[in-house]
Amino acid sequence: MDETKNEIESYKLGQVQVTVSETGQENKLNIHCFNGEFKSEFTVSRYEYENYKRLMNQRISRAFSGQTDDE
Repeated sequence: MDETKNEIESYKLGQVQVTVSETGQENKLNIHCFNGEFKSEFTVSRYEYENYKRLMNQRISRAFSGQTDDE
């Protein structure tokens, strides 16, 4: 697995530790989520991160709580 680049931000979202880092691709960021048991990683554009961070955090919280977007 390719190592991520410079860390941009790290924060707790309830029990989930979220780390945002550069990917090495222009305007792409890696989002790494871990709650001590489960791990999830995905890539977003810098624009999405800057403009839709609240929505991203809601979806991360729902995913780790077992809820769906429909609930």
